[in-house]
Amino acid sequence: MQHATEATVLGDFNNASLTYDGIVSTFFRRDGKFYVNTDGNDGELADFELLYTFGLYPLQQYLIAFPDGRLQALSIAWDARPKEQGGARWYHLYPNEHITHDDPLHWTRLNQNWNWMCADCHTTKLDRNYDAAKNSYATTWKEMNVACEACHGPGSNHVAWAKHEPGFERAAHDGLVVPLDERHGVTWEPALATGNATRSVPLTSQRELGVCAQCHSRRASFAPGMDHDGRLLETHDIALLTDRLYFPDGQQRDEVYDVGSFLQSKMHAHGVTCSDCHDPHSGQLRSSGNAICAQCHLPAKYDASAHTMHASGSAGAQCASCHMPTRTYMMIDERRDHSIRIPRPDLSAKLGTPDACTGCHRDREATWAANVIEQTFGRERRAFQTFGTALHDARTGAPGAAAKLVAIANDAQAPAIARATALADLQPYLNSSVMPALDAGLSDPDPMVRGSALDALRSAPLQERLTRSIALIDDPSRIVRVKAARTLAILPSEGINPEMLARLDKVFAEYVASQQANADRPEARMNLGLFYSDRRDYTRAEAEYRAAVALQPDFIPGYVNLAHLYQTSHREDDAEAALKAGIQQDARNADLTHSLGLLRVRQSRTADALPLFAQAAEWASDNPHYAYVYGVALHDLGQGKKAESVLEQALDRFPNNPELLNVLVAYAREAGDAGRADGYARRLAEIAPQ
Repeated sequence: MQHATEATVLGDFNNASLTYDGIVSTFFRRDGKFYVNTDGNDGELADFELLYTFGLYPLQQYLIAFPDGRLQALSIAWDARPKEQGGARWYHLYPNEHITHDDPLHWTRLNQNWNWMCADCHTTKLDRNYDAAKNSYATTWKEMNVACEACHGPGSNHVAWAKHEPGFERAAHDGLVVPLDERHGVTWEPALATGNATRSVPLTSQRELGVCAQCHSRRASFAPGMDHDGRLLETHDIALLTDRLYFPDGQQRDEVYDVGSFLQSKMHAHGVTCSDCHDPHSGQLRSSGNAICAQCHLPAKYDASAHTMHASGSAGAQCASCHMPTRTYMMIDERRDHSIRIPRPDLSAKLGTPDACTGCHRDREATWAANVIEQTFGRERRAFQTFGTALHDARTGAPGAAAKLVAIANDAQAPAIARATALADLQPYLNSSVMPALDAGLSDPDPMVRGSALDALRSAPLQERLTRSIALIDDPSRIVRVKAARTLAILPSEGINPEMLARLDKVFAEYVASQQANADRPEARMNLGLFYSDRRDYTRAEAEYRAAVALQPDFIPGYVNLAHLYQTSHREDDAEAALKAGIQQDARNADLTHSLGLLRVRQSRTADALPLFAQAAEWASDNPHYAYVYGVALHDLGQGKKAESVLEQALDRFPNNPELLNVLVAYAREAGDAGRADGYARRLAEIAPQ
């Protein structure tokens, strides 16, 4: 991040223009400053000064300041690559979409806000200074860009140490945090038998990784500022291997910024840290090409054609080509997958995952690559990451998925992030057979796993939810305490002894603070609304839901939850008004339309609900529950044949959905078709034996 000057601006501001979705944006200079004429938050063209540059290569973005303290990132970027590589041009970051001024991704909207989205990792000692009452910022920072204190903590501590000020006489590391101390005296000793090196001293902490991961990971912050001591889960919640972010085998799908990938790797499991490969001060690799891997892996075995199956020195013979393939983000930015995995083309077709081999050999099939690898290395050669099939089966509802998730959750050799993801994915399968895995997760040494077990527990019956989570309100990790508080929010205060009530109040306050740290985001305000609703503080819950939709008027979950709050409070007119307000923002939203249909049923207007259920099922064809509700409504209105047709079409799309199978068993039996009922029942028994 730099001030926009002649020396820092890379883009063409000589009246260059770009047309996107009918809008012509023009870049020009005026009085020595840099401007763009483009569509503002009202859709009208206007001139905006570009105050800062953001990034250098392969692209540079630009930040625009608003009177309320916001800095917004323009969605048109400069391609900083040479012209012969396709660069030296303006381009839009969403070329295949239609991002208009009322879209959440428009440059003037919340999701392009620098203060919350970008600033903490691109400045040093950021204070966001968000004023919720005014919905404005007075953001400050000590240094623009990432400087020494971003990793090493306040330099004033070093000065205090040098002056022998009280409290600093015996400060470690001269008063500065040195997260690389885990490397002091450490060597990697190669074993000729395997060709691999072993760390001379086992890694017993994660301070360095924790400092790096605060920025180099897909995560959610739940406390202001950074923790320079590397206690990552005191301030941030690392994203799990969800389908939106990762492929089932853990390969990067969306932008995940490396650490979530690295946590899956065999390198991480054996004690490799970021600075083993990267120099933290120069930002460069410690060696180039295969030499970086040769620090630990003997070249005679691994940097040889017998292993790489490619000519020495070729692109295919580079370790990273096979073990760290790239994926392109922001249209031109290639980033390597840091899960450092053995390619598994034998699983690519089954799991729908990318394959490094056919990523280069585009004229070949994955089966060809699988055969070549099997012929070269043998059939039993398998990767370190073994959780892909379990996560894939869980997400497709395949028979036996729950048992596979339990096996991953119970596998002490599996990466902690995979165990945590398996527990999270067990949420729809909670029953007596999986609860032991959840219990083991609640006592796992890794706080990420304990926190994930608590998240899954929120779907358990109330008594089991409460008795299992109460023990974790004093957990040493803040992320675990925060998640325990959310799980326990539904616990009534009546009948609890004063000592326990005080402990609960303390952890509840910690949860509220974790969400208030992000009061400028609608998700955090909704989380508070859900928490207060569980606490039966409906006045505060309503205020938080309303704050969520005020921050982002098209934040649909805010309207849905607000309507639900009104419904539980027997305020049906207010519930209907909330849903209709949301529909004004998004007339084709399936969630709102479905909720309005349910309200019509509560009003005994089932016939009026039917077209709403039909629309919701059509608009959200990826949601089997909406098809289920529509089918049930048809059946209840005497349209049995159409009901079964709707349900069977949904079952074609979701062949392993228990809800659809269950109702089809009942309707087939009701119609006197015992054979069809038996067929559905057998499928249901296979998928959901409990």
